[in-house]
Amino acid sequence: MAPSLSPITSHRVAVIGAGAGGLVAARELQREGHSVVVFERQNQVGGTWIYTDHVEPDTLSVDPTRPVVHSSVYDSLRTNLPRECMGYRDFPFVIRPGVSRDPRRFPRHGEVLAYLQEFAKEFGIEEMIRFETEVVRVAPAEETGGAGGTLKWRIESTEKEKNIRYDEIYDAVVVCNGHYTEPCLAEVPGMSSWPGKEMHSHHYRTPEPFKDQVVALIGNSASSDDISRDIATVAKEVHVASRSNAADTFTKLSGYTNIWMHSMIEHVHEDGSVVFQNKRTILADVIMHCTGYKYHFPFLETSGSVTIDDNRVGPLYKHVFPPAFAPSLSFIGIPWKVVPSPFPMLELQSKWIAGVLLGRITLPSKEEMLMDITTFYALLEAQGTPKRYTHYLGITQFEYCDWLASKCGCSGTEEWRKEMCLKTFKRKIEHPEKYRDEWEDHHLVSQAYLDFSFYV
Repeated sequence: MAPSLSPITSHRVAVIGAGAGGLVAARELQREGHSVVVFERQNQVGGTWIYTDHVEPDTLSVDPTRPVVHSSVYDSLRTNLPRECMGYRDFPFVIRPGVSRDPRRFPRHGEVLAYLQEFAKEFGIEEMIRFETEVVRVAPAEETGGAGGTLKWRIESTEKEKNIRYDEIYDAVVVCNGHYTEPCLAEVPGMSSWPGKEMHSHHYRTPEPFKDQVVALIGNSASSDDISRDIATVAKEVHVASRSNAADTFTKLSGYTNIWMHSMIEHVHEDGSVVFQNKRTILADVIMHCTGYKYHFPFLETSGSVTIDDNRVGPLYKHVFPPAFAPSLSFIGIPWKVVPSPFPMLELQSKWIAGVLLGRITLPSKEEMLMDITTFYALLEAQGTPKRYTHYLGITQFEYCDWLASKCGCSGTEEWRKEMCLKTFKRKIEHPEKYRDEWEDHHLVSQAYLDFSFYV
């Protein structure tokens, strides 16, 4: 049998983080009758969707005297999915008269934050949250473990405003601290002696500081797409390098006179030059890494039972439960590149965890979970998939969400939501400059609002 808490009973559960994952986790846990405390180090809900124009003066070094930047949102950011398919399944992200700040289908980041704030208010989640409270240590409580014992967790936290330190015991911990804070940097030969400014997109906010400069960006994901176009409005030149581009790639981006697409950077030199694999050389003022983020759980102590290896968090059963501690320890929001938006997936993961903790839903045995993980890792290796892509869902995303739904007794992903996402990504490839403002899926929008009519 799998490790378990007391059968069919509620528990005292700690949720770490009040972003999109933590909010819906708190709601689902409370719905199942659990007692919930949410720890949030910021002074409001929203996680990475809380915009701030603060950036550190030296963006790649840590200054302990300055506040850490948690948000990766830049000023011009708009969603790359329509609002209809982003929202939680039973709290639609729709235009509400008198409430919506940005009525567009692909709104700016502030509208997403407002949506999360409305969600928290609607379900009374703020009453469960300890704001400005940082979790500094999560570890098994020694006196409650052992053979035959029920594992509990010791959580040490600090409330900044009152300078109060808590040391408490919980039955279970749900980790929802997100993974868009700890930058992942590309390895560039010669960077230690390169004289220009090196930064990560985590610290990008507005294009004005790059006026008349030559900027090289590394990466080919959504942030690179947006930021390169944003900076091009003021920069002298923008050069985008990517591993996924062929070694001889050198093209000017359609519709722009100052954006060039390259293969990866081969080397940088002390004179400020940047040499690409296509043998083109530029003199750059800035190199910006748009290269994603690392999973980071500095507070978690598991004696090696849960590790991070080349951005693989594991072992995790279905990206959620570590078999050694299941079900009392779980993670929400580990998978990435998730459509239709991560919000519905976060909701389904939360429902699964809440039901498992109650004892209403059963997990496989520890041995069966480990075998499932081993089989999954072997499949990735056979396919030549690097470890860092372990939690990349890709084309399996709908299958994963539907699997979660089946475990929770819920219906699978709506067909309109799937089709809307796929059409959006197709239009993004075909019309990258205008896909957010011109679309041809009006029938899907109508279907979405019909489904939402019960809730609105």
